[in-house]
Amino acid sequence: MTLTTRVLLGLVAGLGAGAAVAAYLPDYAPQIIAVAEPAGGVWLDALRMTIIPLVFALLVTGVAQAADTARAGGDAAKTLGLFAVLLVLSASFAAIATPALLALWPAPVEAAQALRASADAANGEIPPTPTIQEMVKSFIPTNPVKVAADGAMAPLVVFALVFGLAATRIAAATRASLFGFFDAVKDTMMTLVHWVLWAAPFGVFALALVTGARTGLGAVGVLGHYVVIVSIMCLSMAVIAVILAVVFGKVPLMAFVRAMIPVEAVAISTQSSLASLPAMLETAQKLGVPDKVRGMVLPMAVALFRMTSPAGNMAVVIYVAHIYGVPLSPLVLVVGVLVAATVSLAAVGVASAVTFFTTLGPISMAMGVPMELLPLLLAVETLPDISRTIGNVTADVAVTTMAAEWSLEEDAEEELPRVEAT
Repeated sequence: MTLTTRVLLGLVAGLGAGAAVAAYLPDYAPQIIAVAEPAGGVWLDALRMTIIPLVFALLVTGVAQAADTARAGGDAAKTLGLFAVLLVLSASFAAIATPALLALWPAPVEAAQALRASADAANGEIPPTPTIQEMVKSFIPTNPVKVAADGAMAPLVVFALVFGLAATRIAAATRASLFGFFDAVKDTMMTLVHWVLWAAPFGVFALALVTGARTGLGAVGVLGHYVVIVSIMCLSMAVIAVILAVVFGKVPLMAFVRAMIPVEAVAISTQSSLASLPAMLETAQKLGVPDKVRGMVLPMAVALFRMTSPAGNMAVVIYVAHIYGVPLSPLVLVVGVLVAATVSLAAVGVASAVTFFTTLGPISMAMGVPMELLPLLLAVETLPDISRTIGNVTADVAVTTMAAEWSLEEDAEEELPRVEAT
């Protein structure tokens, strides 16, 4: 069984066991919760333990990879800039659309209240929203070590980006040693994460049992509602990608839709952009993209670009904030957008179960949103993950058509002076 399947079974078993305890053994419920809650908490703390060093190492190595790509200049640098713009657009769309969608269609009230009451983070008061001056000042960490110890993700992300960029300017031998060190840190932390995720079914079972004992099966309705909300945000990226291909890639709408059918079929069956790459290359050829463009842009997109990641991750964090009743000011949403767009670059190429925490953890911490529900949401991530892959492969092909269009325009501009000279 895959990890997702085992975690899903743990969720179902935990919710069922918890609901049975609440219905048939109410007198023993406090004792059972007293055992299960610390067990689930220990597993969640073990997962949190990996987030800071893993995200920092991923950002430093990700910046190095992006800098190497940008040094190539020309179309590679322009494509990288396009990726950055679209990642920010993706996160911004979700920051606006998700609260609006939740206002029109909120989570089931009773189940949401029960989930909120059952979480540790809801037992204390919600911290006040910082002022603009405090938020701007906090972006520059005076003590990066203390920032990491406090779990302040926004300034830590800024420091990691600046550190990574500065490292690209030092001597080649020293730079190779430094990036080798962070590669080793990344691989070590990934191994540790896999160890923690091996116990994920047991940790999720314990957390779900506590939730089921306190909420019954009402949590199922919230999870179903969550899947629909996040899937809508991810599929919206596919729609935006189609619009980009039509408007800027100059591809006829129906031609693009028909050409994408085999790619979407592979994406749905594999839930992997990398596995969809051969189909995407063939589709780009059918759409008339020159070999030199599709051979450069599509591998770059698979390696560095996941358009649905910021949108989907922002939707998840905003949904959790909705459940907990955490107010999200426009300033906090802006911080979330910047962190979501940045960490999505760092997490490309990481397994989806690991990505779920390495991207959502920093965003949640930067926006002041509790993380206690994330293990339960991981258990139902398979369905939104299909939507994420559909959006990603559609965006990959769309940016390839856009790159092909500006490549043709550049070729035409270069050819014109030659004709005039002749």
